[in-house]
Amino acid sequence: MLTIHFFEFSPIAENTYVLYNEAGDCLIIDPGCYHQGEEAQLKSFITSTNLHPKQLLNTHCHLDHVFGNRFVHETWGLPLFLHPAEKIVLDYAPEAGKRWNLPFQNYDGPLHYLRGGDRVLLGEDELLVIEAPGHSPGHICFYCEKQQFLIGGDVLFRRSIGRTDLPGGNHQQLLNSIREKLFVLPDAVRVYPGHGESTTIGFEKRMNPFLM
Repeated sequence: MLTIHFFEFSPIAENTYVLYNEAGDCLIIDPGCYHQGEEAQLKSFITSTNLHPKQLLNTHCHLDHVFGNRFVHETWGLPLFLHPAEKIVLDYAPEAGKRWNLPFQNYDGPLHYLRGGDRVLLGEDELLVIEAPGHSPGHICFYCEKQQFLIGGDVLFRRSIGRTDLPGGNHQQLLNSIREKLFVLPDAVRVYPGHGESTTIGFEKRMNPFLM
């Protein structure tokens, strides 16, 4: 069984997730730690909880979701897993950082690509990769069917949706992704988004004003 722990990092208030099992193996998803204090916070949690990082994953590569990629890679030797359509977004992230007055040093290690239908394994647990573009061209979500949760990135928020005014965004594509890829999941599935509080598929079907 997977335990979910999250941090809110950076001036953009991004949710970084650490998923770990009973053996202490863990996944790090969208590390948004921007400054040394946040890097220390992530490292301290992993060390004090006796976790063993096994994989670094990005739902997408907007700057606030990749600030900590380099730190994770250098600290635990993990290569990055992402959708191939996100490489251009990753490459642009430092320029976006300058525009937002948030300069940072980008990840420059090996890249491994994930596509819809792939599965991320951690011991006996698995996450299904769901492609959900629109907020960014290669956005993916990670769905745990056994425990009924979704690490959703910036696709679906509580009573909101991801912005689509950034390069590579497409509003209609995002709405289609939510309706065709996420709303087909059971209503009880809990969605852990890239910003803000968690929600459920059923609640968003009933209450999300962007999808009514």
